Formats: sequence, structure tokens, C-alpha cells
Amino acid sequence: MAEKKDFLPIVLGSDENAYGNVRLFWEKYRVRPLLVCRRLLIPTRYSRLFDCRMIEDFDREEVFVPSLLSLLRAFSKEYRKLVVVACSDYYSALMSKNFAAFEGLVANAFPDASLLARFETKDRFYALCEEYGLDYPKTRVVEQDVRERGAKDLPFSFPIVMKPENSNATDYLHCVFEGKKKVYFLRSEEEYLAVVRAMDAAGYGGKLILQEYIEGKDSAMRVVNSFSDNSGVVRASVLGQPLLEEYAPLTLGNYAAILSRREEALSRKIENFLNGIGYRGFSNIDMKYDAKTGRYLLFEINPRLGRSSFFVRAAGVNMMEELVESTVYGKTHPPRFGDKTGMWSNVPMGILKKYVKDPELKEAIRRHAKDCLYTLYDKDDFSFRRFARVTRFYLAHYKNYRNYYFEK
Repeated sequence: MAEKKDFLPIVLGSDENAYGNVRLFWEKYRVRPLLVCRRLLIPTRYSRLFDCRMIEDFDREEVFVPSLLSLLRAFSKEYRKLVVVACSDYYSALMSKNFAAFEGLVANAFPDASLLARFETKDRFYALCEEYGLDYPKTRVVEQDVRERGAKDLPFSFPIVMKPENSNATDYLHCVFEGKKKVYFLRSEEEYLAVVRAMDAAGYGGKLILQEYIEGKDSAMRVVNSFSDNSGVVRASVLGQPLLEEYAPLTLGNYAAILSRREEALSRKIENFLNGIGYRGFSNIDMKYDAKTGRYLLFEINPRLGRSSFFVRAAGVNMMEELVESTVYGKTHPPRFGDKTGMWSNVPMGILKKYVKDPELKEAIRRHAKDCLYTLYDKDDFSFRRFARVTRFYLAHYKNYRNYYFEK
């Protein structure tokens, strides 16, 4: 009988996050992961860095569990360890909820389902923030049956930020109506009512999150991507300062470019929080600096790496290496926070030069332009067909910014 290979990464999803993770496995270990998804999206199309299994309705629990279980059982005969990387909230939630079904087949851990439930409910999440001394914006959670009255007597004034409880959940992803966005910046109750009535007509039944609008440019945001090992200890955590966000309706609020940087006190605060709650696996935390109070306000924790997580590589950290060294080879080390400043972008350099106005940040863009990382450009995965498709994808951002950019 042939000796088993060390490990196989199984990546769930096919977006920029999935492709970036595939790149990181290939870069460090020269291993071709197995990509499992419903269909290939532009970021993963025409790639040679992975093998692929496309499964219809893979995001439905009744399909996801038996399909993944079958794959795990089959590949466990060839590999000593299998590591699974979920690249969306719903895949991560399905892994957490059904982890008992995969027990003994998956080497890495996911957030406990009961802990995950505390993140999904804003009031419970903010109770955790209170416990660990983390600040957060004023918020109201609105149930479907009271939506039209939801903006009455708010503990904060317009303009407000409104978003579905989970914009990546299947019920919102599959809901279609005019003006649909990932996040809504609303300046009046009239604007609020127009959106919720469109949602009602389209059949969206989830909760809505209403939050006070924190003034500040895109660069006031901060993002932290972390990896916590199977015992619940942070092994790597990298902080980034977004330079610009995206503005197309369905990607509004996604980060377009990030500068990795070290902010020791803030990084330690997040590390202590994750260690304190016993978090396991990858996490992505978004927050914003409130110039009025001098505080960082936490918005949410996502139970996976962010779509923009390749910025971590610009800081000198490979998150897939952290995963493998810990769960496959059992190695431990003090937390790594990234020791270099670097830039990652998901838009052409011309967009950054035009839309980023701050002189200090414009100088940082100029300084890092030559070594800027782009998730989808990899010299080891070059073909004319892929290069042409990815370049069209990046260049399309010029039209998006012309049509949708607005001053916050």
C-alpha cells in the first residue's frame, strides 16, 4: 500500500478569497488544493493551481454535508491530514454547525456553533464587546414584521448605515430587487422606507441592522485578519488600513486597497479578545476610527478570512502556512503580527491615484506601487486566456467608480 501524502487543502468557494488561499498553498508547499464550489467565478477561472469539484446546490445544507463527507472519506485514504478552508460566511457556518459529521476527517477546527451564534446576533455580539472592553457603534436590529417602523425613534440620527443581518447569506444573495446593495447609506427616513419596501416585495425575510454613521473617509477603517489554532490561541494576526473601498452596489464597502501596518495596542486588544472567547480558526474583524471620540468601533467578526485577506501577505505572513504548520505538523510559536508595511490592491493603480486624496496616503501609494500585490495575478498561473480575463476584471473598476463613487 502506497504511503500517504502529508496533507490536502480543500478550499470551499471560488471568489478572490479562494484564489488567494490557493496561491498561498502553492507558494509555500507546491500543493494543488481541491477547490469545491457551485461554479467557477472570474477569480478562479482558467487557473492551473488547483483541482476542482463543482457541485450543484453545494451551499444548501442537505447537499453540502453528504457531498463534503464523501470527498473527505475518499481523500483520507490518500492523505494523512485534510485541512478545510471556508471562503464565505455560509460555508464557514455550515462547517461549524455540522462539524460533528466531519469529526476525525478534518484536521483544523472551526468556531464552535454556539460561539458563532453570538456573532450572528448583534445584541449578543456587542455584549461580548462590553465584556472585553471593545467599543461598537450604536445599533438597532429590526425584525421583518416591524421594518416600516424600524427607523422611528432611533437612538441616533440620519444619515444611517443599514445592512442585511448577513449580506452573504443565501436568502439575501438569491433575493433580487432594483437598487439592491451590500450596504446602504441612507440620509432620510424616506430613503429607508423605499429600500425596505423593495426588500419586502422581493421576499427578503431576514433582519436588518441599523447603525449610526461614523464620519470618516475609507482610510478611517481598519481590518484585522487572524488565525487561531485548534486550542483557541491566536498564532497570526495582521492589521491593515484600507486606502479605498469599492462602490459598485453589490460590492459596496468591500476593500479596494489596503496598506498593512502595525498598531500594537489595537492588535493586542483583538488578540486578547479572540483568546478570551476561545475562538478557533480564521477570523476577519472590521472596525472604524471615530475621530470625535478617538475610539475604534467594532462592526462585526466574520468567521473566515476576508475577500481582501491577501493583504496579509504584504505584511510578510502566509496564513495558509500558519494553518498547515499548526494543524498538520503541530508546530507552535508566539503570535505573528507581520513585520513589514506593504500594499495590496484589487483595483488598478490609476484608481488609487485618482480617488485617494490624503497626501500621506498618496505618498504611501507612490512608494509601494512597484511591489503592490494583486490577488489574481500570479506568475506561476499565467496563461494568455487567464491574464486577459483577469485584466478585464480589474479594468472594469474604472467604469464602476465613474458610475457609483460618492463622497462619504
